[in-house]
Amino acid sequence: MARMTDEEADALDELWTRTTPEIDMSKSGFLTRKGFTMISIDPVTATYLQAKAAVSHHTPSEIISELVREKIAASV
Repeated sequence: MARMTDEEADALDELWTRTTPEIDMSKSGFLTRKGFTMISIDPVTATYLQAKAAVSHHTPSEIISELVREKIAASV
């Protein structure tokens, strides 16, 4: 997995510091879920997830969860 450079990390930190998102707690979404963790993925993976989500009508999170569960089941 690609790592951010120090410059990219500083730029992202500055962006989130200046533009803190407003979260409507009356709605559900990934920013409202307890234990939310941001991850970085490569462009190929992002494109795959977006395409798979569009075809299957599932969220990228649901697709990732399914893939992880399959991997866990295969290793048991």
